[in-house]
Amino acid sequence: MDKFIIQGGKKLKGRVKVSGAKNSSLALMPATLLNNDINTIYNTPEVNDIYTMIKLLQTLGVEIEFNDHKLNLNTKNIVSQIAPYEHVKKMRASVYVLGPLLTKYGYAKVSLPGGCAWGPRPINLHLEAMKKLGAEVELEEGYIIAKSKKLNGAKINFDVSSVGATGNAMMAAVLAKGYTLILNGSMEPEIIQLSEFLVKMGAKISGVGTTTIEIEGVEELSGSEIENIPDRIEVGTLAVAAAITNSNIELEGVRIDHVEAILHKLESCGAKYNYDNKILYLTNTNNISSVDITTSVYPGFPTDMQAQWATLMCLADGTSTIIDNIYYDRFSYVPELNRLGANIEIVNNSAVVKGVKSLKGAKVMSTDLRASASLVLAGLAAEGATEVLRIYHLDRGYQRIEEKLRLLGADIERVQTTEY
Repeated sequence: MDKFIIQGGKKLKGRVKVSGAKNSSLALMPATLLNNDINTIYNTPEVNDIYTMIKLLQTLGVEIEFNDHKLNLNTKNIVSQIAPYEHVKKMRASVYVLGPLLTKYGYAKVSLPGGCAWGPRPINLHLEAMKKLGAEVELEEGYIIAKSKKLNGAKINFDVSSVGATGNAMMAAVLAKGYTLILNGSMEPEIIQLSEFLVKMGAKISGVGTTTIEIEGVEELSGSEIENIPDRIEVGTLAVAAAITNSNIELEGVRIDHVEAILHKLESCGAKYNYDNKILYLTNTNNISSVDITTSVYPGFPTDMQAQWATLMCLADGTSTIIDNIYYDRFSYVPELNRLGANIEIVNNSAVVKGVKSLKGAKVMSTDLRASASLVLAGLAAEGATEVLRIYHLDRGYQRIEEKLRLLGADIERVQTTEY
């Protein structure tokens, strides 16, 4: 097991390239199950969640080569439609195999998913979508068992906009018979990218980028290739790193239209930026102003950035409120930030952050992926040494972030430990 040791107070400077989007890759990879062909995904990040998905797909019979961020998936010899607990328990995104297996093979047995240990993240929206398309769905001994001789197009109206459920419904519908209408669908960049990949395979999809998605089912799909989008949450995390250390850095390979909500809030608290030719230039002032955020579905402020934002607000002038309207129990990082000298109080599904003059280094423990990022950011700004334990959470979604931070001048080291 590893931990980070961070000597805080260092200015950051320089340029790093942003990795491909983890969340996008995790949807694109199962989509290849919809054909019996060779598919290629470029700009795939080397993070643990990707390797978990690779192992899962390999158990189904997918032949995979992964070199230098190029991911080749050969789906010509699928041998199983069972996604075992061994792999699915590690990551909620594993449920993405449900729709493709069901619509392509008429059967899917998928373990109930696992992942970060916070908050209720039900998969009922996924299951209801499959039922709408005509599948028989049962829960048996910890597994989802879905069957259908042939799915049929249907009207699917999500009570809550869900990225995962929208993606699963789309993948199931592209090979269903007839017309499918998805209402209150997700508009996230990851869903737009998935749609682009499916269309390249031969799917007929319209309305992408809106809440109303229309799909006309086709008989079969063929292999394709796609360039993965940059990781907008990594962009936001590194942008906060610049702001919290009052530094000037450059991020290469950015889609600015994907991070506008984050950049708007950074500007509001005193940070400045410029953008040219896919490079984001971040410059900051000495004083950070308190700015409230409320998370919402895209294009709103992302829930995956609220922990990092809370860390920035710890050193802001004044008091700010952070409300998470996506997940109501995503504040497990708060006690750890308070150990570093922050002043945060939890009230229902919100965090009230009173800015302090400085943070002090201490030993802290990660509890989930984005909480880990918040603690690393705090360590960069804190006085003295900060040790961040359980960074395996961080490795799920950030590609060797310590190397990028070191390139920018941070004093951060990964060391082995027996501490848990």
